Amino acid sequence: MQTSSGKFWARPATRLGWWAVGLAVASFVLGFLWLFLPGGAILSFLCGLAGGVIALIVIIRQQERSWLVFLSILPMINVFIFIVGEFLFPH
Repeated sequence: MQTSSGKFWARPATRLGWWAVGLAVASFVLGFLWLFLPGGAILSFLCGLAGGVIALIVIIRQQERSWLVFLSILPMINVFIFIVGEFLFPH
C-alpha cells in the first residue's frame, strides 16, 4: 500500500488520489457542457459521485492528505444536495 507524505499542499501521492481529482474535474467540465452534450448532466453527476467516493476511500484507507483530494469531495456533496433538494421540493 502506497501512502502519501502527509503534506497537505502536496500533489496526490496515490494513483486513486489522481483518479478522484480527475473525476472531479470531469464532473466540473461536464457540468458546463450539459447544454451541448446529450446526457452531460447525468455524466457530470456520476463523475461527481464516483470521484467523491474514491476520494473518501483514499483519505480513509491510504491516508491521502492532498488538498486536491479533499477538494474532490465537493462535487459529491453538490450531487447529494441536489438530490435531497429534489426530494424535499419536487417540481
